[in-house]
Amino acid sequence: MTYPANAPRVDDMLNMATGDLAQLPVELLAALQGELDHATKQLKAATARFSTALEVRYATRAAEARRACGKDTGTVRLIDGDYAVVADLPKRVDWDQEKLAQIARNIAGSGEDPAEFIDTKLSVSERKYGALPLSWREGFEPARTVGFGKASFKLEPADAP
Repeated sequence: MTYPANAPRVDDMLNMATGDLAQLPVELLAALQGELDHATKQLKAATARFSTALEVRYATRAAEARRACGKDTGTVRLIDGDYAVVADLPKRVDWDQEKLAQIARNIAGSGEDPAEFIDTKLSVSERKYGALPLSWREGFEPARTVGFGKASFKLEPADAP
């Protein structure tokens, strides 16, 4: 379908009242949605390329600066012309859950409280909760809070599967 030359573009949306935008014909809303999807993909690709370029330019200097400070990770500041480059390499720690559970059992077996050293987060998946017998589910209710995420809407051609 062709649209009038004055059909709003993504840039126009920024200055439109939400109510006016909401009243546009569905065909225009679908076209705008398509433009937004395309722009989002382009922005993600450009951001990834830009981040890689910064890494290529500064990774070696940042690693040298960290080594000079006696650290493998963390934040260092580099000067490039009139700019300070903040180079951060966060530490990411993963724990082997089976080994950690064994360590917790060993701590408990020695008479100590593993909770002093190991954090535990209890949760129940919605699938498992839904499979519980009603009498059990009622027992879980006081510990369960249901909230809502952000609503989203996507326009698709009516003949889409």
